[in-house]
Amino acid sequence: MRGSWFNLNRRTVQRFKQLAITPAGSLRINLLLLCCVGFTLVLLASLASSSIGWSYDRASDDRFSDSRKGYAILINTWKRNDLLKQSIAHYSKCQGLDSIHIVWSEPDPPSDSLKKYMNHVITSNSIGGRTIELKFDINKEDSLNNRFKPIPDLRSDAVFSIDDDVIFRCSSVEFAFHVWRSAPDAMVGYVPRIHSLDQKSGSRDHYMYGGWWSVWWTGTYSMVLSKAAFFHKKYLSMYTNEMPASIREYVTRNRNCEDIAMSFLVANATDAPPIWIKGKISEIGSTGISSLGGHSEKRTRCVNRFVAEYGKMPLVSTTMKAVDSRYTWFW
Repeated sequence: MRGSWFNLNRRTVQRFKQLAITPAGSLRINLLLLCCVGFTLVLLASLASSSIGWSYDRASDDRFSDSRKGYAILINTWKRNDLLKQSIAHYSKCQGLDSIHIVWSEPDPPSDSLKKYMNHVITSNSIGGRTIELKFDINKEDSLNNRFKPIPDLRSDAVFSIDDDVIFRCSSVEFAFHVWRSAPDAMVGYVPRIHSLDQKSGSRDHYMYGGWWSVWWTGTYSMVLSKAAFFHKKYLSMYTNEMPASIREYVTRNRNCEDIAMSFLVANATDAPPIWIKGKISEIGSTGISSLGGHSEKRTRCVNRFVAEYGKMPLVSTTMKAVDSRYTWFW
């Protein structure tokens, strides 16, 4: 038996050698390798079937030739001047930036030393004939609705709304701006969230708010949070003047959910989903209200309250994600 097994395997090896050195054998091996490569490419493509790749040539993009083609940064801050300074120092270097507007709702006005520092940073980063406008938008009332008040004489159509404790690379911000220009009525942002029907409630009209892990698990989202998102400046006026006043009152009273309210507003106006941008976020501050107990429950109440105000669920779910194809190997 051992001799038969040895002779069988020796004949198999010899046969394989014959296949490898003959034209027919070489063809078979090449076909096998080609099939393996093809299968791998199909597998990789299927894994990324829900992503859209964008690529652009900055040299051929004329968006910097006119200041109205740039974007305004709208920074919401509250008694964290050290974080605000870091954000201004970083974003003032971004090439597409036209202006910075700081939403100031503190009881005391910004100090002269803070203004002096800001102006110095802006002047230092305004090179090559580029002029960045910096303004403090002072509010007497402390309300989260302040971050969406209309800005008089805003030169750019695009608004990049951010919190003072989040940092994105300028290249990532400019990519998001480029995507927004392809869909200027949409919200384009980095922080996705999802709503879903509450299966346990037994009601067809009761919804749940889902955080990042719900998005990660399902691959689906219906909101991008305004802590890091582009939108058209017209939504500032619509939020303040056209959105139901009861929603603004609810936001002020509960000190939460202004970002959900903006998502509802845009979705109701467009009947379309937002666009999630792939980008690395750096949080330079301490944990915020999202880390407090009962945060998801409060957000769920907001979602259902806003549905009642609109008389419908305007949010639209999607699985699409925009990625920069220049820096993505597999998509």
